[in-house]
Amino acid sequence: MTGERRPASYRVRVRGHLGATMRRAFPALHAETQGQDTLLQGVSDQAALHGVLAQIEALGVELLEVRRLAGEPEAPRLEDDIRPEFDG
Repeated sequence: MTGERRPASYRVRVRGHLGATMRRAFPALHAETQGQDTLLQGVSDQAALHGVLAQIEALGVELLEVRRLAGEPEAPRLEDDIRPEFDG
């Protein structure tokens, strides 16, 4: 089956170091400082992602990146490609 999506998870990068108080706003996520930024990992699906993004906005934290970690659509196999028919 092509075009099906496997479950996805997301990683969110925000600017700056989130202290303990700010990290409590994201209890289900693992927060890791990486250089000047913080990675929030463990966002399990799109519904959770929207909640995390709303919380980031409410706190006034600068969002730098959202990355889908898994669940990209499977690439079609060659035999599944739709090819135009040629006359003659």
